[in-house]
Amino acid sequence: QVRLVESGGGLVQAGGSLRLTCDVSGLTFSSYAMAWFRQAPGKEREFVAGIKSDNIHYRTSVKGRFTIDRDSGKNTVDLQMNSLKPEDTAVYYCAASTTDWTTEIRSYGYWGQGTQVTVSS
Repeated sequence: QVRLVESGGGLVQAGGSLRLTCDVSGLTFSSYAMAWFRQAPGKEREFVAGIKSDNIHYRTSVKGRFTIDRDSGKNTVDLQMNSLKPEDTAVYYCAASTTDWTTEIRSYGYWGQGTQVTVSS
């Protein structure tokens, strides 16, 4: 019944921008911590950004470039990505936790299928 669906990924040149959207259904949206993770081939999945109420955090490498926000009315969580770099290339996943946000994968019980982001050059 719980469903998280990511969209907005694609191919972009270095320095470009993409906006990812996670559509959430089947849960009380405002009661969950939401986060974005990413995973490149052969690499571990890593935390990108998380949000719960006014509590927002980013991994150091994306600060100043990425912005996470949520729209409770539309049940969506977005990740605006600017000044993209080749090292940002990965599959991006949204996730939901019943507790406060963390950077740990095991803390999140619900995951989307992911959307591919590829940054060239």
